[in-house]
Amino acid sequence: MNSEYTAALEGAALFDLSDRGKIELAGPDVRLFLHNLCTNDVKDLAIGAGCEAFLCTVKARIVAHIIIGHYQAAGQNAIRIEFDPGNADKVFQHLDHHLISERVELADRTRDIALLRLCGPQAKTLVEAMVGASIPEMPALHHVTRRFGATIVDVRRQDCLALPGYDLMCAARDAAALHDGLKARGAVLAGPETYEVLRVEAGWPRYGVDMDENRFVVEAGRIKQAISYTKGCYLGQEPIVMARDRGHVNRTLLGVKVARGDRLAAGARLFRDGNEVGQVTSSVLSQRFGLIGLAYLKRGSQDPGTPLVIEPESDGREAVVSALPFSS
Repeated sequence: MNSEYTAALEGAALFDLSDRGKIELAGPDVRLFLHNLCTNDVKDLAIGAGCEAFLCTVKARIVAHIIIGHYQAAGQNAIRIEFDPGNADKVFQHLDHHLISERVELADRTRDIALLRLCGPQAKTLVEAMVGASIPEMPALHHVTRRFGATIVDVRRQDCLALPGYDLMCAARDAAALHDGLKARGAVLAGPETYEVLRVEAGWPRYGVDMDENRFVVEAGRIKQAISYTKGCYLGQEPIVMARDRGHVNRTLLGVKVARGDRLAAGARLFRDGNEVGQVTSSVLSQRFGLIGLAYLKRGSQDPGTPLVIEPESDGREAVVSALPFSS
């Protein structure tokens, strides 16, 4: 195993995710406004709390896969949403389009706020040593505010990579000091290739790769984490509820394991008994699980262990369906 990957599994690996999009929503109507636009229940989201959700079109096609948090910034309460890089303009325009009379102000904070993701079993110990204070047990995506010298740091618990971990967010101008502080206490700097392997192992979808504006939101495999069926009306609710009432989804993002060979090409077709049943979106060579990928698979071919064949005419390798996250 390479040192970055080993650190994530046994120590603490540090990833700089500061290029993730970040939009801040402030004002007295902010929670109700976002509640009416996203798939999760955020109307009563407390300060320090957070959750996962989707922004959708009226037809429940995915605009963005977001992490939502309720923060105190500059003495005021604000909701911050965060999402995959390169989509800030699109998400801002989506929110602004639906902002009619609500008392809400939008601000793109992508360049203002740094985000460092620390993953591994030693992450909590390392963060506590750096800030000189304990970090309480918290639900996933909840956060507390701590200080590192003069730097204010929001420390958010997360398990996005199916590993224990924390996100540390601070003003972009303070990112270097935070980065050096984590490194000095034992964090191993890790790059995008290691992150991609861990992401696919965890089954965490990436916008523009595993989903886009043509993908029906319930197919993305995050129903339990990101979709509430008990909240009131919101944009895209009707087709989501119809899918629930049918009792099934036609396609779902799942894992596939391949016995040998090179990584699978995006778009590679998967067959079962001569019929096309799926399509690959991501693929990596995992040091724990071998050659794996993410794929949308049709209903009836989604059970773990179901045998598949990759592009029979041009490839012919055998694969099997896997639940997410991957496990031994």
